[in-house]
Amino acid sequence: MVLAVALQAPARAPANPCGAQPVRLLPVDQAAAQPDFFTFRARLQAAIARRDAAALIAAADPSIRTSFGDDEGMAAFRAKLRDPQGAVWADLATALALGGTFQSPDSFVAPYVFAAWPERLDSFECGAVVGDRVRVRGSSEPGSAVVATVSYEIVELLPGQRDAAAAHVRLRSGVTGFIATPFVRSPVDHRAIFQRTAGQWRLRAFVAGD
Repeated sequence: MVLAVALQAPARAPANPCGAQPVRLLPVDQAAAQPDFFTFRARLQAAIARRDAAALIAAADPSIRTSFGDDEGMAAFRAKLRDPQGAVWADLATALALGGTFQSPDSFVAPYVFAAWPERLDSFECGAVVGDRVRVRGSSEPGSAVVATVSYEIVELLPGQRDAAAAHVRLRSGVTGFIATPFVRSPVDHRAIFQRTAGQWRLRAFVAGD
């Protein structure tokens, strides 16, 4: 009697939603290409830093969009600025600090993570490391062992593991670990869209999600 031995092929690793090869997303900021926008943004950043609601409202389009639902217009924007539990000031500051690109001569989108995101990559399962030689730690504890470093690379965001302190990620090498939240950003996080109308720049939208 001959015994047939079935050889089991090794299980294949699931396809990485963030590309078969490492993908880098380097910072880009085209604001200086148009001096009028560069000056407008600098003044807006100064207003945000001092929490000047009047100046920020003056820079916004009257029909500014702040969500993909019914929150549209100046009344909704004012409410978000007044909300003591809201993070709109910090979110705006972070988005503008991360540069951006002109989508047309009259349209600028920030931050660069959204504006320059490769369309072929999943925008919910992947995120961009926004720093050079960022530490990847073995746990979410700040003092835990460093298992790798990564620079401006797109990484997989592991579901259900993100909190205020750290994001759980998988590098293209297969290494998993935790990156401090300020150093990894999803392309569907808050982004600002600016439009120039009749020679004047305005904040047209500040939204998150898809």
